[in-house]
Parts: sequence; structure tokens; C-alpha cells
Amino acid sequence: MKPRHEPDRVAVLGNGPVGQSTALLLARWGVPVVLLDARPERDPIGSKAICQQRDVLDVWESVGAGRRIAAEGVTWRTARTFHRDAELFADDLPDPGRSPFPPFVNISQARTEQILDERIAAEPLIEVRWNHRVSALTQDGRGVAITCETQAGRTHVEAGYAVACVGARGDDVRRMLGVRFDGHSFEDRFLICDIRADLPGWATERRFYFDPPWNPGRQVLIHPCPDSTFRIDWQVAGGYDLDAEEAGGGLDARIQAVIGERNYEIVWKSVYRFHARVVDRMRVGRVLLAGDCAHLVSPFGARGLNSGVADAENAAWKLAFVLHGWAGEELLESYHAERHAAAEENLEVTTATMDFMVPRDDEQHRRRLEVLATAAKDPTTVSQVDSGRLAEPFWYAESPLTTRSAHHPCAGRPPRGSVPPAGPGVLVPDVPISVPGSERGRLREIARDGFLLLTTEGVDHVAVHEIARQSSSAPVRVLPLAEADVTLALGEALATRPGEVWIVRPDAHVAAVLNAPAPEEVADALRRAHGAAQHAESPRAISDSASVRRGSTPDMAIPATGTTEGN
Repeated sequence: MKPRHEPDRVAVLGNGPVGQSTALLLARWGVPVVLLDARPERDPIGSKAICQQRDVLDVWESVGAGRRIAAEGVTWRTARTFHRDAELFADDLPDPGRSPFPPFVNISQARTEQILDERIAAEPLIEVRWNHRVSALTQDGRGVAITCETQAGRTHVEAGYAVACVGARGDDVRRMLGVRFDGHSFEDRFLICDIRADLPGWATERRFYFDPPWNPGRQVLIHPCPDSTFRIDWQVAGGYDLDAEEAGGGLDARIQAVIGERNYEIVWKSVYRFHARVVDRMRVGRVLLAGDCAHLVSPFGARGLNSGVADAENAAWKLAFVLHGWAGEELLESYHAERHAAAEENLEVTTATMDFMVPRDDEQHRRRLEVLATAAKDPTTVSQVDSGRLAEPFWYAESPLTTRSAHHPCAGRPPRGSVPPAGPGVLVPDVPISVPGSERGRLREIARDGFLLLTTEGVDHVAVHEIARQSSSAPVRVLPLAEADVTLALGEALATRPGEVWIVRPDAHVAAVLNAPAPEEVADALRRAHGAAQHAESPRAISDSASVRRGSTPDMAIPATGTTEGN
């Protein structure tokens, strides 16, 4: 292996699941990583973040872990919500394409970390250093210098860039970077118990209870986990004392009230206080902040770890493009623009849930009681019951990398339990496709190789390929829809029209949908998706072509499905 030049590598601070994902995704792009963690070793205790969303499993599969995590986890497709003993509604989770993954898989964070650790151990580009507590961090135009305290003394680590994934308790790193972590904490606490018990019929669905008889005035959430284990979350008063309740037999009574008089084993228990916070900046020069280090939300909706992995993928491809010389540093600013907007949306969604679950004033309390009482009698009002909008990908419709489309406009956040139609900013549906010379047969697998340009009927794909070659030094593939869409599922999922060029980013989000575009429109949209400012003049090879419409460009000896390799 060639010597590592420190300016070419990335330091990832924090070896939790977001840091692990960041390191693996960077290595997938050929970027060396040094992974630092203050702990002496991994702590394999407790379920912690258990709900892994379909699109996150897909990201993990790109580094060889998604299918294994899905296979070991418990699949659930239905989210049931109750008021007292009455079921109010059940959400069946949609699939906009034909994903090989279920909507959600429940598996303990500890087991997920073990699987990711195995992938890291097999990756020569990743160096893991435990017992490295970051005590200082500076940066200049050449890179990042990190001082760490270790058992052997002080050591220094240099890298071209860094990603801070140090978690909720990363106050020191946030202070070093000079970012604020504004927000608030909720007064009520939540008791979490992982129990092992035989509960027939509970293994394939999430259950949420408002005001059940066994936790009057508050909520209970029950999630199935592998090995006949169930995670139960009780909302409890701010002054709740777990040790005192357990000593007095109250904890046993609490559990038996939920599961009945069955034998059970407590695997793990803890008490949490939830927070709603987000940093003011997710990029500080050469350092990007990700996961709980950058944003904290309540877990109702499973938007914590799932959003953190989306941070990791967004950061990884952009850092890789900059380090490989495929894009300028301005691309990194779009990391803040996109992922801070995602964090703000998660904060808005989860705060609304907490306001419904834990009313902060008399008016909120009155509305909650009214909505729950009405929903039990009138099914048309159940949309007002907020038990948590489940995790979903963020839509980069307003991103500086996105080119808007009049034919595929973004209509904003869709109703709970649905997904937006495909278009600029939206994650592409995952459908089977056929790619000449490749054994891989899923749209997102191909998209994550670089930039993917899909052309529909009436577009000269050879001309588009030449435009892409002139506009980008990054890996780019041009794929005619007529050749790839052997099942017709892709055209249906995208709702394509003749004469369109779809530009898909390396994280499988749509960057642009161009209708009967001129060559300079394709070039500009592709440059924009790389983070570049628009150019007043197009390259000669583009200006010489009058149109990308079929028949108006001379034949070129360029394979239609060829890939423009980066330097």
C-alpha cells in the first residue's frame, strides 16, 4: 500500500455508528481515514438506537453491511397507535420502488456497531485509534491538526479534513470549533427497559400507547428486537428515581402491567432526558459536524441515528470529490446547507411530537385531550394524533446543488406515511435495472458509483456523454432508460417523459430533471451539482453541439454506457 500523505486523509472523531459509517464510506471512495475515539474500547451494552430505516440499510449495504444488519434484525412494517385501550390507527409503511430492504429493522446499536467494526477491520484504508481524547484542534489552509491525550501521553494527528462524530457529549469539540448548540431539554424523563420475554403477536409491529391504564397521563412505546427481546419506553416524571422504584418492587409491577404475568428477564435499563438542539454551523472550515454532535432530537420517529448516517454519506462523497480534485472546496459548504436544513426539519417534526406527547402549557394539554378523544370516534381526525413521524430521507429541493424543474416540482413535505414523487432533490426509488457489463441490478447501486445521467426517448445519449465528459472529471455514467429499464419499473417510478435528462448524485438523490435541454443546460446542471458557480461560457465541445435532442448531433465513437473516470 502506498504511503499515506496526511493532507490526503480524513480524521473521523468518534467511533460510534455515525463515525464508523463515515469512515467506511470515505474508504469506499478510496480516501484514507484515521478514526479516533476517547474510550478504551467499545461498550457493547444496551439497545440504544435500534430502528434502522430502509434507506439507511441501503447506505450500509454500499459498504457491505446492510443486508447482514437487516438479516439479523427484526423486521416490522406496521406502526400501531393506541389511546388507552383503543387502537386509533395503523400505518403501513410505503415503498416507492422495489427495495430489497424492509421499511424498518430493529437491532441493537451494539450489534450494529459490531457488524460495522468487522467491515472496518477488513478495510486497509481505515486506521482505528482508541484511547485518543481530543484536547485541541486547529486548522489552516493546508489541513487540520488534532492533539490527543492517550495513556502513553500526548500525541498529534494531522489530516486534510476532519468529521466530528463525537456524539451528544461532544461539548469540548463544539467549543474548539466555536459553534453554538442552541435548543432546550424536556423536563419529563423516559425509562427504557430491554426485556426478554415470550410475547406472541408483538414481534412484527411497533406499538405506541397514549395514556394507557398502566401509565396514566403519559405514554408508552414498545419495539420488538431480536432474540425475543422487547424495548419498552415509559414516559415518567422529571423526578423519577429508577433505583428507588426497583428496590421497592415498583419496576417489576410496571413491567408486568404491560406484558402480563409472564416470566421475563431485564437485559438493560436506563433513564433518559430528551433534548432538542442543533448547532448553528455544520461546517467550520475543514471540519464537518455529523450525528448527535450536530443535532439532538427526541427518538420518537427514529430520526437520530438514521439522520446521522445520512450526514455521513453526504459528507463522505463531498470530501472524496474535493480530495480527488473532482470538485472545489465550495462543494463542502453545501454539506452545511443540506444537512443543517435536514436537522432543522427533524427538530421541527420531533418538537411537534413532543409538544403533543408532553404538553408544555394548558392550551397544548387541552388540545391533546380533545384530539385523542375525537380520534377514537372519528377516523378522519387521526392525522392530528402525533405519535412521531417516522424517519425518512430529507429532500434537497432547496439545495444550491439542485436544479429546479417545472415538470417535476417539489410539493413540500407529503402527508405522514407517504413519500414525495421523484424529482429534483428527492432520493431516487430503488428499482431493478439492467446495466451492460455489470452484475449489479439496482438503480441505487449504480448511482453510488458517481454521477448517473439517465436519458429518455428522444435524447441523444452520446451527445450527453460528451457533455458530461467535458463538464466533470469525476466518475460519470450515461445510461439510456430504454436499455436499463427492462421491467419498465424505473420509468414508472420516476414518471419520466420523452426528451428528459435525469442527473442523479453520488448519494442517489436527483440533482436535476431537464426537459429537452440545450447542451449548456446539461453542463450547467452538472456543474451546479458539483458545487461550482455557473460559467458564462460553455466548453467548446458543448457549444459546438446545437442540441442533445436525438438526430441533431453527429455520431461519436463513445460508448453509451461508458464511464468518464476521474484523474
